[in-house]
Amino acid sequence: MSDEYEQMRQMAQAMNGSPQARALGLETVGFDETGATMRLPYRPEIVGDPETGIVAGGAVTTLLDHVCGHAVHAEMKGFTTIATLDLRIDYMRPAKPGKDIFAKAHCYKATKSVAFVRAVAYDDDPDDPVAAVQAAFMLDSSAGRGFGANLKAATRKGAPK
Repeated sequence: MSDEYEQMRQMAQAMNGSPQARALGLETVGFDETGATMRLPYRPEIVGDPETGIVAGGAVTTLLDHVCGHAVHAEMKGFTTIATLDLRIDYMRPAKPGKDIFAKAHCYKATKSVAFVRAVAYDDDPDDPVAAVQAAFMLDSSAGRGFGANLKAATRKGAPK
């Protein structure tokens, strides 16, 4: 594995450090040139229906968005910021209560400005998915500005600093 690719892997892994990903306990379990795999551990705090024990759909959506972003980073030859443009999810069945949910994604096409990704979420078998995703991501979403530039507060003429 090249040093550049190792740096990309570490940057994708750092996305697990976002407050939302940390709150859900997302974990990267696979990352290579073919894509990424992540795990959402089952916990009572993320259950959407206490009577059934089924994980909330929003938690599955977050897992899928994150794994798709990881797959885009796996495809890139150098680091670039990305932003989700479109995330279409087909929910096929509820995840089994008490089971961790995994998601596997691959970037199947990247143009100069957009990357296209497919993913599945599953509990036991990727061939029996909980959900399937088709997604598009904007590349260089910071328009060439440095990493984290979008996080800085904007200043307006006459506004207090």
